[in-house]
Amino acid sequence: MTKTMKKFMLSVLTGTVAGVLLTTQVAGPLIAQETRDSAPVYEQLDLFGDIFERIRSEYVEEVDTKKLIEAAINGMLTSLDPHSNYMPADDFNDMQVQTRGEFGGLGIEVTQEQGFIKVVSPMDDTPAAKAGIQAGDFITHVNGESVLGLMLDQAVDKMRGEVGSEIIITVVREGVQEPFDVSIIRDTIKLTAAKGRVVGNTVVIRLTTFNDQTYPGLEAELKKAVEKIGGMDKVNGLVLDLRNNPGGLLTQAIEVSDAFLDKGEIVSTRGRKPQDGERFNAEPGDLIGGKPMVVLINGGSASASEIVSGALQDHRRAIVVGTKSFGKGSVQSVVPLRGDGAMRLTTARYYTPSGRSIQALGISPDIVVNQPVKKAGEEGTEAAAAAAAAEAKARGEADLRGVLSNDSMTEDEKRQYQDEQEAAAEAAKLRDEDYQLAYAVDILKGAAAIVPKAE
Repeated sequence: MTKTMKKFMLSVLTGTVAGVLLTTQVAGPLIAQETRDSAPVYEQLDLFGDIFERIRSEYVEEVDTKKLIEAAINGMLTSLDPHSNYMPADDFNDMQVQTRGEFGGLGIEVTQEQGFIKVVSPMDDTPAAKAGIQAGDFITHVNGESVLGLMLDQAVDKMRGEVGSEIIITVVREGVQEPFDVSIIRDTIKLTAAKGRVVGNTVVIRLTTFNDQTYPGLEAELKKAVEKIGGMDKVNGLVLDLRNNPGGLLTQAIEVSDAFLDKGEIVSTRGRKPQDGERFNAEPGDLIGGKPMVVLINGGSASASEIVSGALQDHRRAIVVGTKSFGKGSVQSVVPLRGDGAMRLTTARYYTPSGRSIQALGISPDIVVNQPVKKAGEEGTEAAAAAAAAEAKARGEADLRGVLSNDSMTEDEKRQYQDEQEAAAEAAKLRDEDYQLAYAVDILKGAAAIVPKAE
């Protein structure tokens, strides 16, 4: 049985036991008190029934009673917070499919703010990301129709459609004076939860979401990258890229954190009742054997991403670099209901190992690094970088006619020097493509340079 399965079973058993206690610990004197307290509630439910019957019998048009009740339930849940809602059978099925990593749509994670739809983050390699949608964008219209006043699930429904169909969304973006339209072609979204690459002797693992594939993908991509470098002893560190990762499954966040921690608390959750709180601790074992780490975050890093970055930051296991995260520090429980639907209900807040809640605050990076925004025609393009590198090389002593040879380096040392120069050129190119990632890689290179090598 895996560590995650054990923790999941513990959580289930705890909830079951609590339920039994609540249904069996009823004493005589409490019944009268509960009856008095419940009287106003039943009066309100009678009021609801009266209104429901009046609508059903007297509304100007015949209404679908099933939809009317679902709307009432959803209105009750969405009045609590932006993340609680009712999911009819189709929506519940869509959510289950999404946690398995493949679904149809635009590829954006959204929430509701000030009556409009706010993009938490676009997902990598999806229609929304390719169309230029950014974290923090506000969607005000869908196909020319305003979403102001709609509930979140209603607005999301408007953005759904057949694969291959076009949708035009109107976007308001900070720093852009006027709203603008973006045309997106809906597609099947296939999320690759983990993507690995090698930059010099640094392993870079990008996690795009926290679904069932995340931890297995992390392990597989890490193994491939280490083999490409030539073994763990040659790896100088790991960059865990959580930028624009909107979160997902709590169990996966715990597994990913545990992958790099030998001991200590990963995260705790605290609900309305003290007995509902849970703590999740790391077990021995570090996938990279204590090698230095940098975690990259930005405003699109939310929920499970914040659990991981907060745990690694509090344990001083990683340096967190980038910009402040989204600040979603609440836990939602999905409760299946009769009729094949489900209720998503906020049941707890989560806390990092140091005891801080990041709800509405976010994770603050140890080193704030903004990602420069390039504009068309601006210097810093790949071609400009190549020209600058060529110009710098032309000015070297080695390019002068009749130059003296270097008599202090062997042929092997010269080849090593050339390899180092090529690596430096690649690093310069990376800074042009992704400044935040290049900064993270430079931190690990610097750390490796000052660590004495074993004789």
